[in-house]
Amino acid sequence: MQLEEKSKQKIMDTYELEKEFIAILDFGSQYSQLIARRIREMNVFSIILPFSTSLDEIQKLNPMGIILSGGPSSVYSENAPHPDPEIFNLDIPILGICYGMQLMMIHHQGTVAKCKKSEFGHSEMMIQDKSLIFDNIESSTIVWMSHGDQVTELPPNFQVISRTDNAEIAAVKHKTQKHYALQFHPEVSHTKNGNQMINNFVSLVCECKQNWSMKDFATSMKEKIKKQVGNEKVICGLSGGVDSCVAAKIIHDAVGDKLTCIFVNNGLLRKGEAEKVISSFRDNFKFKLHYANHEEEFLVALTGVIDPEEKRKIIGEKFIRVFEKATREVGDAKFLAQGTLYPDVIESISPTGGPSATIKSHHNVGGLPSDLSFELVEPLKDLFKDEVRHLGRELGLSEDILMRQPFPGPGLAIRIIGEVTTERLEVLRNADVVVIEEVKKAGIYRDIWQSFAVLLPVKSVGVMGDERTYEYTIAIRAVNSFDGMTADWFRFDPDLLGMISNRIINEVQGVNRVVYDISSKPPSTIEWE
Repeated sequence: MQLEEKSKQKIMDTYELEKEFIAILDFGSQYSQLIARRIREMNVFSIILPFSTSLDEIQKLNPMGIILSGGPSSVYSENAPHPDPEIFNLDIPILGICYGMQLMMIHHQGTVAKCKKSEFGHSEMMIQDKSLIFDNIESSTIVWMSHGDQVTELPPNFQVISRTDNAEIAAVKHKTQKHYALQFHPEVSHTKNGNQMINNFVSLVCECKQNWSMKDFATSMKEKIKKQVGNEKVICGLSGGVDSCVAAKIIHDAVGDKLTCIFVNNGLLRKGEAEKVISSFRDNFKFKLHYANHEEEFLVALTGVIDPEEKRKIIGEKFIRVFEKATREVGDAKFLAQGTLYPDVIESISPTGGPSATIKSHHNVGGLPSDLSFELVEPLKDLFKDEVRHLGRELGLSEDILMRQPFPGPGLAIRIIGEVTTERLEVLRNADVVVIEEVKKAGIYRDIWQSFAVLLPVKSVGVMGDERTYEYTIAIRAVNSFDGMTADWFRFDPDLLGMISNRIINEVQGVNRVVYDISSKPPSTIEWE
């Protein structure tokens, strides 16, 4: 109940600053935040609401339209999440996506049942009715399906507007109300014209003015930070990555010298990372920076730990404990700043109290201990990575910082499969340097979302200098993505892959085999753990 009240207050605080927006009711989809991001790309603000948000609250917020997200449940299950049924009587547009479509159908007296043949992946969709939602889209297009249930009987006053070979009812519209529903996911990049469909709903159906900008977000966020912090002090965990840099900059712009940055060396950093961060932020940015070297402490805590979730929890808790100690050294602070992003939150737990299934916890989310002694300042938690970079430009940060590839909070610990040891860290660091050097030398560093090395706990037989070897395997991982929610493996030039492999095997002691990861997200994740 307390969480719900806080969520409502946050929503109302947001609404005071944003005039027009689309509300997304979250039924536990891993893509709920992705829908929000797609809408913001169209210069329209969007917010995520719990599926249980009451009709009264929705009316007070007065959205221009409502989107019902997908979700892992079956609508006919006993504990399936359902919205307030009265939302369908509101005189505003509604779009149901996947589970949201099925909800709309049963609330209008249609029928939903388990599919004879589930649909997962690409499907060719044939458009039968050129309604507003399909404006400026060819009659045949590729969509991304992910469902085990389907609509088997339409409610009164609805009509089919598209189909696939496996789904006779792929999209529908109401004959008189502005209600649309799609069985597929337009928000994921795998749906060829998905952005156009969402844009059609936002601009043509909801008639939103497309005039919201990241500059507006920066202005409103600085005011929120000032209001939250008041005269108290803030400490910020500065890693040198995009997220922590942008978070530190916007907080510093808002509260100035009330901010002290603390850089923790957890022993899980890339080669030369500590020296680079200290030099950059003490010399160039003139931030207050406290260096806390705790390499040995983290590595001891990780001794014998194999499970990825346990690694993350240990690192997260240790991180906070180190901060508590550092706070006493630099002076008491009430607030801890974190660069938590939307994907961090959705993959840990639905931020709106929705029923999302946990995929993996994150250093900034799942690792926080229950007795946390700081209040959190998280200025980026409503943003995706590309939006953070956009915000950074608004704040005046350099492209060298903003275009740096993402690096996970738990560091190299989740790029070593199995136990983290000093020996394995050294092997991985040296291999990772080769990957980054060659990618930059080829001029494609900024063309790739993430490129890095992973150390596998697998040794294999090799031959080096006519002698038998039995050494580690390094996997190279490189993906392209817009936001980290979906990703596709990067198509390297084979000669470049060969160069990277040769250098790693020849220069990195302890490695005699290199492989390349060609899996996409979904079904895989970007990081291996």
